[in-house]
Amino acid sequence: MDFKTLLTTFVAVFLAELGDKTQLATLALASGKSKLAVFVGSASALVVTSALAVLGAGILGRWVSPLWLGRAAGVVMMALGALLLIRARN
Repeated sequence: MDFKTLLTTFVAVFLAELGDKTQLATLALASGKSKLAVFVGSASALVVTSALAVLGAGILGRWVSPLWLGRAAGVVMMALGALLLIRARN
């Protein structure tokens, strides 16, 4: 196993998930329900979505280079950021 990639991925996902809507939804759910059930449900959901992303990248990687996948992801993130900024002004 490539531990440098493992650590880089952990740090990137950990920082990206801090304070996002998923964490806030988990916080809200855990406030009145079984904390263990909410933890297992939210952790399972993150594992499944991550698995889908890795499988999707494996499939797309056959036809599209990693450089272009990274660029496309960057463009999507910038577009979503711009959309959020535009909506916040209205």
